[in-house]
Amino acid sequence: MRRLLGESVRPYIGWIALAVFFMALMAGATAFSAWLMKPVFNDVLIGKNEELLWLVGGAVLVAFTVKGVANYAQSVLMSYVGMKIIADNQNRLFAHLSRMDLSFFHNNPTGTLISRFTIDINSMRSAVSNALTSLGKDFLSLVGLVIVMFIQEWQLAAISFFVFPIAVLPIARIGRRMRKVTANTQAETGLFMTLLEQTFQGIRIVKAYNMRDYEKSRVGTLIERIFRLTFKAARTRSLSSPIMETLGGVAVFVVIIYGGQRVISGQTDAGSIVSFIAALLLAYEPMKRLANLNASLQEGLAGAQRLFQVLDIEPGIQEKPDARDTRIEKGEIVLDDVYFSYVHGSPALSGVSLSVEAGKTVALVGASGAGKSTVLNLIPRFYEVNAGRVLIDGADVRDVTFTSLWAGIALVSQEITLFDDTIRANIAYGRAGASEEDIIEAARHAAAHDFISELPDGYDTVVGEQGIKLSGGQRQRLAIARAMLKNAPILLLDEATSALDTKSERQVQAALDELMRGRTTLVIAHRLSTVVHADLICVIDRGTLVEQGTHAELLALDGAYARLYALQFAEEEAHQAAQAAEV
Repeated sequence: MRRLLGESVRPYIGWIALAVFFMALMAGATAFSAWLMKPVFNDVLIGKNEELLWLVGGAVLVAFTVKGVANYAQSVLMSYVGMKIIADNQNRLFAHLSRMDLSFFHNNPTGTLISRFTIDINSMRSAVSNALTSLGKDFLSLVGLVIVMFIQEWQLAAISFFVFPIAVLPIARIGRRMRKVTANTQAETGLFMTLLEQTFQGIRIVKAYNMRDYEKSRVGTLIERIFRLTFKAARTRSLSSPIMETLGGVAVFVVIIYGGQRVISGQTDAGSIVSFIAALLLAYEPMKRLANLNASLQEGLAGAQRLFQVLDIEPGIQEKPDARDTRIEKGEIVLDDVYFSYVHGSPALSGVSLSVEAGKTVALVGASGAGKSTVLNLIPRFYEVNAGRVLIDGADVRDVTFTSLWAGIALVSQEITLFDDTIRANIAYGRAGASEEDIIEAARHAAAHDFISELPDGYDTVVGEQGIKLSGGQRQRLAIARAMLKNAPILLLDEATSALDTKSERQVQAALDELMRGRTTLVIAHRLSTVVHADLICVIDRGTLVEQGTHAELLALDGAYARLYALQFAEEEAHQAAQAAEV
């Protein structure tokens, strides 16, 4: 709670103070309207004092007007504070998550992270708004009404409020239960959002494998668990109502019996009792809200706890305090005796040493899972080496800032990432502020301009989530255009042409050849025919660099590369023969 107030609420203390002023004004108007019941009853209704009729009536009108205006002002101010707290924490959480390394996102489902932005932060806002409003408006109103009650009948007030401390213990227990139930509900909701996201993204597989009933069962089970937890929370929250209703009934019972006897015996006047009862009834609602405050507050604290748990996780890969900006010019890459493991005890790379001269093209080949993509991921420092060094232009990538490192590297992966935006925006993602001419030129080089021009909205076509409205080849060409526009000195190509047909592959390969000229390029390709002209071909097997040389040199060795090439050449011949037979 201290952290929530210190980090989220303190910046808006001025707005809150102004809101508290209006809350105090509202509380005063409420208490004043209860006090007016005595002259209304004694002087106007019983005493029939016509002179006071307009005066007292006008005072009641002013009291209610002030109460309404003050309530509006404090409500607007508290809404502003609550919504700003949401916005601030969402910005803060996004900024923090954007610093996290790839392994964090691999270990935390997207739906669970999204639930932090929505459910958890919204529950925090509700808790803060409700807490401040109740502690301000309700507490001040209650104080004002209690003062009126003690002014009118102090003995009666003391007797009436004697019963309410009894409610403290059960209400505190209700709050503890609410926090636990809410934390469980938020965790299950995060899993639910993850499951929905995975199901919708994989809807083709769900349908193709006829797994709709299975997915309905999984979703239904989660919905049932969330329903039970939500219902339990509602049931727990509602427990405070019978407690307060019963105690309120006891208080009113005491007032009627004891106050009635005092009026009958002539110890007090009826107006005082009427004013007292009015104040007691007006105090009952803020008292109930204060009783419910603990439960609402615990819900918000559960969300705050889950938020702070994420904010307290430090990225596994961080910049050094003295990291310097670098400008990659030549693009020379060196891997010096590199060891790396995704999972402890299971090495992905073991003692890999590789030197890529500036402006040269190096191809990484080998079986799936051999470690080729791992090498690519270590160069932009998406992962941290366990031992050894990765150098670019002689500088260890651990000694330079992320921003300057990434500025000199362009990546095209087989895992195509497009945003639900226009084609123009997706290509321009490669260079902020790029001109229309530059975007179109990049698309031409990537063999994408022709199909873009044929779309109804051209470059303004919205591609959908992950480019779902485009074919695989079209998505790949947009990714290549994005890399071309960036025009970085280092180019990383991970199966960049894997989704293209033969004609488009020739077009894109020609454009890539032009793009790679004068740039340091690392290429991963399963089709060896696309890398035979590379300056250096490196064969990786089970995390180890087993061979390196030109295409001709490796064939002459008659080793791992020669076997891969012969196997692939035989498969291509068989495929061509099958096609010829069909014709």
